[in-house]
Amino acid sequence: MLSVDNLTVTVGERTLVDSVSFTAKPGEVTGLIGPNGAGKSTVLAAVAGDMDYTGEISVGGLSPKAPPLDLARTRAVMLQDVAVSFEFLVRDVVAMGRRPWRGTPHADLDEQLIDAALEAADVAHLAGRDISTLSGGERARVAFARVLAQNTPIVLLDEPTAALDIRHQEQLLGTVKSLAREAGVAALVVLHDLNAAASYCDHIVCVSCGGLAAQGRVAEVFTDHTLSEVYGWPISVNGLLVQPQRATPTINPLFSHQLEEFHA
Repeated sequence: MLSVDNLTVTVGERTLVDSVSFTAKPGEVTGLIGPNGAGKSTVLAAVAGDMDYTGEISVGGLSPKAPPLDLARTRAVMLQDVAVSFEFLVRDVVAMGRRPWRGTPHADLDEQLIDAALEAADVAHLAGRDISTLSGGERARVAFARVLAQNTPIVLLDEPTAALDIRHQEQLLGTVKSLAREAGVAALVVLHDLNAAASYCDHIVCVSCGGLAAQGRVAEVFTDHTLSEVYGWPISVNGLLVQPQRATPTINPLFSHQLEEFHA
């Protein structure tokens, strides 16, 4: 489980996140929502170990300040910026997700998991391409494939669908949902699309002006009053809550196989 207690992030004299607390449970997708500048990406960066903070964070029992290798075997991160400065082949980029497992028995699954991740992210046909030649959406899918290949019990995704077309938005979020349901992954996902959050998330954490505005199940947070207050714009949730849950793909059993020991 991922737990955040009284998280505060200050840069210089400015407080970006103030006293935020929540949990992201195994088997669930937790959506982190809020307007631009609310502190969503800052929360995720602190949880990932990329920003200094005060408060308490437990990432599968580890502090974000734990040794990098231990963290890399516990959580995988997809950031908003998926630019790549070097001319790597797509398969090589996805294979980087397996580096934390080098020298362990799990390394025996490397090639199979890389293939499964490429397929799940719909980039298998791009495996031999130079990543610098891909579009922004294609690079985002490659970054997601690397996260899948890393195969950790916790995944942290910062606006993973921002560069994707509608088909790949649904595919990516459906895969995350399946990872949670079928492999017991705890997923924390920053989202701007409230319709997607209503359809794919089990738990919602809503932040505003760096603080916690609301949290709970979708129906508890997605109210006219709460969302209109947070976003400063009249919002009706009728169209959000009547949506049926989207169909989700079945994930490759290999992902569940490696994660079994984390839930033992």
